[in-house]
Amino acid sequence: MGLIELLPPGAILIIGGLLVPLLPGRLKPWAGVVLPVLGFMHLLALEKGFVQNLVVFGYELTPVRVDGLSLVFGYVFFIAAILGGIYGLGVRDNVQLVAALTYVGSAIGGVFAGDLITLFIYWELTAITSVFLVWAGRTKRAAKAGMRYLIIQVGSGVILLAGVILHFVDTGSLDFDKLIGADGLLGSASIGVLLIFVAFGIKCAFPLLHNWLQDAYPESTATGTIYLSIFTTKMAVYALARGYPGTGVLIIIGAVMTAFPIFFAVIENDLRRVLTYSLNNQLGFMVVGIGIGTELALNGTAAYAFANIIFEGLLFMAMGAVLLRTGTCLGSELGGLYKTMPWTAALCIVGAASISAFPFLSGFVTKPLILDETAAGHHVIIYLMLLFASAGVFHHSGIKIPYFAFFAHDSGKRVKEAPANMLFAMAVMAVMCIGIGIFPEVLYRVLPYQMDYHPYTTTHVITQYQLLLFSALAFVFLQKTGLYPPELRSTNIDTDWIYRKALPAVVRASVGIGHTVVDAIRVPVRALLQGISGLVYRLHGPEGVFARTWTTGSIAFWAVVVLCGYLLYFLGR
Repeated sequence: MGLIELLPPGAILIIGGLLVPLLPGRLKPWAGVVLPVLGFMHLLALEKGFVQNLVVFGYELTPVRVDGLSLVFGYVFFIAAILGGIYGLGVRDNVQLVAALTYVGSAIGGVFAGDLITLFIYWELTAITSVFLVWAGRTKRAAKAGMRYLIIQVGSGVILLAGVILHFVDTGSLDFDKLIGADGLLGSASIGVLLIFVAFGIKCAFPLLHNWLQDAYPESTATGTIYLSIFTTKMAVYALARGYPGTGVLIIIGAVMTAFPIFFAVIENDLRRVLTYSLNNQLGFMVVGIGIGTELALNGTAAYAFANIIFEGLLFMAMGAVLLRTGTCLGSELGGLYKTMPWTAALCIVGAASISAFPFLSGFVTKPLILDETAAGHHVIIYLMLLFASAGVFHHSGIKIPYFAFFAHDSGKRVKEAPANMLFAMAVMAVMCIGIGIFPEVLYRVLPYQMDYHPYTTTHVITQYQLLLFSALAFVFLQKTGLYPPELRSTNIDTDWIYRKALPAVVRASVGIGHTVVDAIRVPVRALLQGISGLVYRLHGPEGVFARTWTTGSIAFWAVVVLCGYLLYFLGR
């Protein structure tokens, strides 16, 4: 086995990332570009179908498996890492550079893992390395959010490990392939398979398990949030697509994921937090595709994940540039930036149009793969929910993000345009959004399954234009009538309120009630205990009844009394 085959994909980034602090100051940021390029070249040198097997302590492991599904995610992960490195060329912080590279390498390693133990190792590495990107914000909020994030992510890994152990005990296999049965029902799955499913769901931000996204990601730096928005959740999408294709409950979970973030995104003031809700929404489409489980639906999931990483990354980059120049991403404090940041505004609009699935952009040629299979499977209610969610995406990401950041009311801020390296990275992503939209066959050729799909049909185009038109009219109507929620400095209460506020309040109240009860019963209980103690002393003390010397006759008498009572009891029965 040559060096190329011996080295797992992502290892170059992990090893090189750990060595970054040893480089001269000016060269450090370039490691974020050079190492992903070298890693991408290494991946391209591996042949499709290559499998690396190892025996460790008697267990057969598969550290590397290269197939159609892993390659799609591997390609886009490396592309995003390269562009993220270019975007962050101004960063000279060792913490961010080391964390970003090792985090990316770990996520890529997880995508190519062929067994559950290797997956677990990379799963935990992504948690440990990514939290430093949150802490890199170096604020009190970032410190607390990072700790909560770490607990949740490591907890996901613990659940995963427990599931892997139970699954191995049941089956004797550590292979990371389809884990769910042919019926696609979780009810018939083993406890191990259910635990693995929960672990994947936490990292994929299932409903009620999602709020670590909105809690942690916006607290990172302008560059750190780019990396965070790409790798963790998409690694979980890959894991679900690998282990749980055709699992029916994922259709319902995914549909809920697409719908509920819309309401939060509309009233959220922090535009980076709006994008995290948008990310949650976008993940829902992918989860629906995995739940349907047909080859076309799984192709749609992979294609939409690829496109989403590009256009969502572009939007996060645009907001990162705004944050860098203005020091804020609050919609209430922005507006009018198109005057001094025209290129950033234009590139942001391309990303907004792509996520909204405008024709001739990447979202339009990838999302219909999932929508069409949903309709073909006669999931009418789910299909209508996805249409509603698509309109919502245009509403809060396609319109709200660029409108309140660059237009709307003039905030009076006159700042410099984004740095050249940031503009270059955003421009490449914008070109990719347009290129995939015009030439979708290029992306279709690298999908896991062969297909013959034509997105530019009359029905697709007309339906999408109608959706976009009426969604835009609704936004204009709400704005003109004053019904649209204004951008105000406020706190958006989400499910995290339960464990951040409600549970601590319940604990504090319970402790207070406990102290009150203890104070109330302390005196009578003490008196009762003293009385019992006195009675015991009087009976058993030195002068007590039971401490006296009894005569033999007295003992014999009471023995006869007890025996008679015993005989009478049994005669009565």
